[in-house]
Amino acid sequence: MWIKVVSLLARLSLAAVWLVSGALKVADPAQTIIAVRAYQLLPEDLVRPVANTLPFFEIALGLLLLIGLAVRATASVSAVLLLVLIGVIVSVWSRGLSIDCGCFGGGGAADVNGWDYAREILRDVGFLALAVWLIVFPRSPFALGLRSRTTFSVTPQQTVAE
Repeated sequence: MWIKVVSLLARLSLAAVWLVSGALKVADPAQTIIAVRAYQLLPEDLVRPVANTLPFFEIALGLLLLIGLAVRATASVSAVLLLVLIGVIVSVWSRGLSIDCGCFGGGGAADVNGWDYAREILRDVGFLALAVWLIVFPRSPFALGLRSRTTFSVTPQQTVAE
């Protein structure tokens, strides 16, 4: 029973993360371009396509998790995306750049230090833990997907004949 509850909380929490993150980026596309450019990882020709695509990809992940379709596959994609995001933050930190990650809107040059990067990485590791939990235990109540659905019901125990 408790696994189902934790799975439901993990699914809804990770859905909220992706939906909020994507919506904040969609609301300010110019700032998202600045944020992606600040990482100095992509050629200029790829900055705008990545900045315009990533928020909608995050929203799609959030919607799939929210309704409970293909939870294991969506959690797997989420885990890969989170590993990429952790990797780029480590890259920025190791190259001595000083930027806001833009993970939840904003982004670009900023006055940050190692502790800020460490907090962002720890936050993303927490989100990664939610994704890993859903890969292992994808079934939760209120999911629409047949392989993702379960109920809160408890298996009835046999009654002892009196």
